[in-house]
Amino acid sequence: MAEQSRNASNAVFGLSDPPSSPSGPSQSSPPAPAGPAPTAYVPYPPPAAPSRTPIVLLTILVILLVIMAGVNLYLVMTLQKNVQQGANQTADQLNVLNHRMDSSDARYAQLRAQFQVTSERLGMTQQELNRARSLAANIQQQQQQAVTQLNQAIAQKASAEDVTKMQADANAKFGGIDTDITGINKKIGDTNDALNGAKGELSGAIAKTHDELVALAHKTDRDYFEFTLTRGPQQKVGNISIRLEKTNPKKNNYTADLFFDDKRTVRKDQAVDSPVLFYMTGAPSALELVVNKLDKNSVSGYLSAPKGFFANTPNVLQARPGGSS
Repeated sequence: MAEQSRNASNAVFGLSDPPSSPSGPSQSSPPAPAGPAPTAYVPYPPPAAPSRTPIVLLTILVILLVIMAGVNLYLVMTLQKNVQQGANQTADQLNVLNHRMDSSDARYAQLRAQFQVTSERLGMTQQELNRARSLAANIQQQQQQAVTQLNQAIAQKASAEDVTKMQADANAKFGGIDTDITGINKKIGDTNDALNGAKGELSGAIAKTHDELVALAHKTDRDYFEFTLTRGPQQKVGNISIRLEKTNPKKNNYTADLFFDDKRTVRKDQAVDSPVLFYMTGAPSALELVVNKLDKNSVSGYLSAPKGFFANTPNVLQARPGGSS
């Protein structure tokens, strides 16, 4: 029995039977019992260590994703910045164009007012001017013909009576010519007077003091409104608002913004005692802004408008103590 235990242990742990002891008489081993032969034990290999390759690849992939996200964020922020800069530049350009359009509108209104007043006062149409030129050419031709005929009569030694008659005819023609020339000169004089009157109404006399402004208000058929502006805030005069932007006492000029007809008009570097003409919707003629006093932070002057255009604003005559209402 012990022999079988030893043989089994040896078979399990892969050990061979120990050699038989030399002492004692050699005896033959008893035959092994019949049955299946014992199977030798084969040990299992140790489990393999887990591979690090998937972890490294996953780490690299995460790093790449972080880098790509950072690059995309930078590109988006750069694009947003460029779009904002482009929008700001476009807005600045639109503001410049609006200012230029406002200046052009004001200039157009001024020229329109001048043309309207001049056309009303001129009185002589282009057709009448052409007729005057044609009449002057005919007069010159008649003079040449009369002189030619007189020279021919003298050359032919005509009788004194014929020469006297011819001279009388020539004098009559010359008298008619003088009459026509006098009429033309009168027409030209009337035209010059009309032009001077139109110019006087547009630019007119400039009042430099309050008393001069009162006298000017009595002479003309317009309303005058005095004002004093300080830099910064808007001041309402009649139906318009005026804002003083800056003054330059050294150059004796100023810059102001005019607000009327739902728009802003910039009057830049305007000289003192120089009228600024502009045209408002509904006004029968141009309005006139004059600054006659200027210092570092303020200006004083007056606004001239057609009679009754600013019905709810007291003019210089109504604002005086004892003035007419």
